[in-house]
Amino acid sequence: MSLPRLSLTDARHLHLAAQGLLKKTRRRATPADILATISRMSLLQIDTINIVARSPYLVLFSRLGDYSPQWLDDALQQGELMEYWAHEACFLPRSDFMLIRHRMLAPEKMGWKYKAEWMKEHAHEIEQLLQHIQHNGPVRSADFEHPRKGASGWWEWKPHKRHLEGLFTAGKVMVVERRNFQRVYDLTHRVMPHWDDERDRLSQEDAESVMLDNSARSLGIFREQWLADYYRLKRPALKNWCNVRAQRQQIIPVDVDGLGTLWLHSHLQPLLEQALAGKLTATHSAVLSPFDPVVWDRKRAEQLFDFSYRLECYTPAAKRQYGYFVLPLLHRGQLVGRMDAKMHRKTGVLDVISLWLQDGVKPGVTLQKGLFQAIDDFARWQQATRVTLGRYPEGLFADVRHGWEIDPAL
Repeated sequence: MSLPRLSLTDARHLHLAAQGLLKKTRRRATPADILATISRMSLLQIDTINIVARSPYLVLFSRLGDYSPQWLDDALQQGELMEYWAHEACFLPRSDFMLIRHRMLAPEKMGWKYKAEWMKEHAHEIEQLLQHIQHNGPVRSADFEHPRKGASGWWEWKPHKRHLEGLFTAGKVMVVERRNFQRVYDLTHRVMPHWDDERDRLSQEDAESVMLDNSARSLGIFREQWLADYYRLKRPALKNWCNVRAQRQQIIPVDVDGLGTLWLHSHLQPLLEQALAGKLTATHSAVLSPFDPVVWDRKRAEQLFDFSYRLECYTPAAKRQYGYFVLPLLHRGQLVGRMDAKMHRKTGVLDVISLWLQDGVKPGVTLQKGLFQAIDDFARWQQATRVTLGRYPEGLFADVRHGWEIDPAL
């Protein structure tokens, strides 16, 4: 029996549909969309770089359009979300606590995220810290003095920050809110008063099976090798998982031009029918975060979108090819380019320092209109009043060569 045959474009569209990036939303976002959107992606990676909007807020904007970043903070504080190590540090639905609890209970397996020697050496101080939280309520690391003034860098974290990070990884404390993006920690038993490890926790094997389910649904279409990276699973039982899910028809094999046999999650079956009829189209143009699930697996982005990407903020300036914090550009189902940008908040200027298009992408009318609107929306959401343009391809933005003013009335 022959498999359904899809073009590479169809495969991209199905993936973007699963991620909520196929069509531009036609309705105004509401606070309830925060949990719904993160649930759709399964995970929302956290990063603190603040050159433009911080990554988790940007990932949501790419899908929701104009919304208040405060809604994400509120969802965490109201208990809809939690933080933990998933892909990396991530927001995830608090209802998924059961999926990552086994990691908390074996923190010594978490690599650099947990230093058993430190926790043992400072056990008395850490117990005092736990008692302090018990009696005085949630804390930030900023609430404690650094014994060495002027120290900086992760290797010179003040002791209480190290204590809190260790307790967080070990599941003794949880993040209950962020203040100016700083973590606020409370005791896990107070955050999850009805949780019982003996009764409620899943084994690592069972939890990873559900993680693979989530990854498959959030990717929509995938190779087996793409699944493990989503939650950074080391040696999941992939073959067995695929066999069982295929037998249940929860995943469907499809043949994709240039990629061979991929799996499609069954929830996309209606869109598969559209794709096979040539009716599945992409209309969304958006600025993406470097930590968006669409691009966070660099190998997957290269195989599926022919988009080779590297984050260069940790590369010495002289060795950077594109710039400090380069943002992928999505246009109608393709990753068409990237831009290096900086938001100057005091002056209200979004500075597009450089913009590059992928080889073979020509700056036609449709592309220009899509990228202009995506950048304009991106700037407006950050309350910019002007966009300035530096280096960009010839033929692009011909009528606004040096930038444009943001019309506050729109």
